[in-house]
Amino acid sequence: MKKISIIYWSGTGNTEAMAKLIAEGAKESGAEVVVKSVSEASVTDVQNSDVIALGCPAMGESIKTTDMETFVSSTQKAIKGKKIALFGSYDWGTGEWILDWRSRMVSYGANLINYGLNICGAPEGVTADECTKLGKQLAR
Repeated sequence: MKKISIIYWSGTGNTEAMAKLIAEGAKESGAEVVVKSVSEASVTDVQNSDVIALGCPAMGESIKTTDMETFVSSTQKAIKGKKIALFGSYDWGTGEWILDWRSRMVSYGANLINYGLNICGAPEGVTADECTKLGKQLAR
């Protein structure tokens, strides 16, 4: 059974909703899943997981919070060789920030398993299904 940690920061609740939907999909596929706000997460969560999903909203072209920035920096060594998925929400712009985040994870040696699930606004309908589908993908 794969152990998956889903670690997120959410300002309006959209990225948190994405995290919960991703967790549902992973659990449906038989994975052991831990969902934590980045303020509750530690390097140990990364080290003890087979797969990590990191979620953060954006403001235009940049990550919106220093909490996620600090966490990602602190886990740089632990991320090397890990399977990582990225996700996040945005309300305006195109959410281009996820491309920069993706490049950064690759530079840390992460094995990215998606291009970054990037949703405008709250996950509903098709976009909610995309979140659940990502969770199932993480569990494979």
